[in-house]
Amino acid sequence: MSTLAPIVCDNGTGYSKIGFAGNSDPSFVFPTAIATRDSATSSSARGPPLPAKPGHLASKRGIEDLDFYIGDEALANSKTYGVHYPIRHGMIDNWDLMERYWEQCIFKYLRAEPEDHYFLLTEPPLNAPENRENTAEIFFESFNIKGLYIAVQAVLALAASWTSNKVASRTLTGTVIDSGDGVTHVIPCAEGYVIGSAIKHIPIAGRDISQFVLNIMRERGEMAVVPPDEQLKVASKVKEDYSYVCQDIVREFRKYDADPYQYFQRYDGEHSVTGRKYSVNVGYERFLAPEIFFNPEIFSSDFLTPLPEIVDGVIQASPIDVRRGLYKNIVLSGGSTMFDHFGQRLKRDLKNIVDKRIELSQIQSGSAMRSSGIEVNVVSHKRQRYAVWYGGSLLASLPEFYSSCHTKADYEEVGPSICRRYTIFGSVN
Repeated sequence: MSTLAPIVCDNGTGYSKIGFAGNSDPSFVFPTAIATRDSATSSSARGPPLPAKPGHLASKRGIEDLDFYIGDEALANSKTYGVHYPIRHGMIDNWDLMERYWEQCIFKYLRAEPEDHYFLLTEPPLNAPENRENTAEIFFESFNIKGLYIAVQAVLALAASWTSNKVASRTLTGTVIDSGDGVTHVIPCAEGYVIGSAIKHIPIAGRDISQFVLNIMRERGEMAVVPPDEQLKVASKVKEDYSYVCQDIVREFRKYDADPYQYFQRYDGEHSVTGRKYSVNVGYERFLAPEIFFNPEIFSSDFLTPLPEIVDGVIQASPIDVRRGLYKNIVLSGGSTMFDHFGQRLKRDLKNIVDKRIELSQIQSGSAMRSSGIEVNVVSHKRQRYAVWYGGSLLASLPEFYSSCHTKADYEEVGPSICRRYTIFGSVN
């Protein structure tokens, strides 16, 4: 068994979270962006790039391999380097860039020798087996790691919720609402296995909420004093620092109209180049921003189904014997679920849908017996923002983690296809 802590690496569309198992927070959180001078890998140079085959870093490239930046440094060098995002909608889009991104994550940021560590990586639901094989090839061939475990993000989010007082037992059955920067998933899990046929994707996430806040503030004329290149950043800060979920949108509007001085707040900023200070009023967007999850028609005419209805539909599409468990353990994960009172509103709206269905079925059947109802429980916890990474940190610090990993010896014997086999802790291989 390894003496050094396993490395947990959660690469998302917007941000990557990396660190060591057993810690409560990731060591580094930075954008999943890479800046290179290599025009051959530029997606704008000749249309979409061909997915590069993984392989040995040193043999493929010369010295230009060292001339790149990742994360915040990549964005800071965007004027002289081409910035690329190797992950789109949760899936790795450019393997060549991703390999270089991982290289700097391990050597420059974690300052670790990969051959001394086991690795836990995360993957989106319904990830193609070929992607798992490519990942294994890069980590075993290029980085020569000791062992690899690829976990589904939703299962790790369930594990992270174990720290909540509301969760009575360590269960891997539940519904995960994972909303990050680029996409929102509603994923049902039964005993650690994702029910793939019932998963739903929602085209509303953090980036859309920031854009919505920007649109509202522009309409009110608040953004006139903010430099154009900083407007989206200001909208994002307003979303994160001032927004909350209200229980009744009409009542909230009346409160703000009756006493704007009490509910409006001010955001003070400073131009990053000139240093000029500016100030904007923050008003209705405080409660309207997260409202697009519950009333999406205020943001877009393309997508109109509220989040509680989608969650209910996902659970109803799951096998009947696990539905009670899925309603009982609805777990929030990702930065876009961090709004105050988000869980309370979701629980209330979902409970209303469930109760109406039970009432209707009793009327239709003409039964005199009353149903005991279905328990609906939404779990919020302190580790919500980095729930996937924290769940990985918890699982990778368990003793049985090492026996569930694919080792270097396994890989050399079987090849990359070994990663098609998916092992849940405590299950039979």
